[in-house]
Amino acid sequence: MRIAIHGKGTMGKILKDVAGEQVKFFVDEIEEISENGKIDVVIDFSHFSKIEKLLEECVKRKLPLVVATTGYSGEILSKIVEASKSIPLLLSANTSLGINAMQRVLKEISPKLQDGFDIEIIEKHHNKKIDSPSGTAKAILSTIQSVLTEQYNVVNGREGVCKREKKEIGIHSVRGGTIVGEHTVIFAGEDEIIEVTHKALSKKIFALGAIECAKFLNGKNPGLYTMDEIFN
Repeated sequence: MRIAIHGKGTMGKILKDVAGEQVKFFVDEIEEISENGKIDVVIDFSHFSKIEKLLEECVKRKLPLVVATTGYSGEILSKIVEASKSIPLLLSANTSLGINAMQRVLKEISPKLQDGFDIEIIEKHHNKKIDSPSGTAKAILSTIQSVLTEQYNVVNGREGVCKREKKEIGIHSVRGGTIVGEHTVIFAGEDEIIEVTHKALSKKIFALGAIECAKFLNGKNPGLYTMDEIFN
């Protein structure tokens, strides 16, 4: 593959090292790449403020795109969906293969545990992460909500004097040190607790997963894809 990495931050640099000779372009702005540059797929590990322009250019040049950046607004998400009508686009808040395996487990067990179990999500990241809750925590929440038979209220953190309601899902964010990423879903029932946890020990796992996304996307028809389809 001929990969273009969009974003020269920490993840972009790690991806460049892992992908090696497959990386043909390593840029902060998509306009830095000549329109004559031959690219099989663009992998985005930039900043949410750059996504809109990236989408415009990829649609214009008909470039397949992996969006691994988080923190974007609902408006940008709508533009991502619109762009996928013209180009193959894979959207993932977390490109770790392990996190996506965790999502499949949650799809299976969540509906079986919704009666009699309280559900809480805890995510931990380094002190430089700017969005909270994490994009992965939001994706985990969405996965759980998609398989529950009743609507649950979402509570971001807890404070004050207030009893927990039965139909709630709590999300809690921890920021500190150099924590790469940790996500836990707690199912707390009467006299028993089930925890599903994924711990990222290095950011290399996200780079490896992003390469798998790129391989999957290469040659696909326009559409919006997810990592779940890689497992299928």
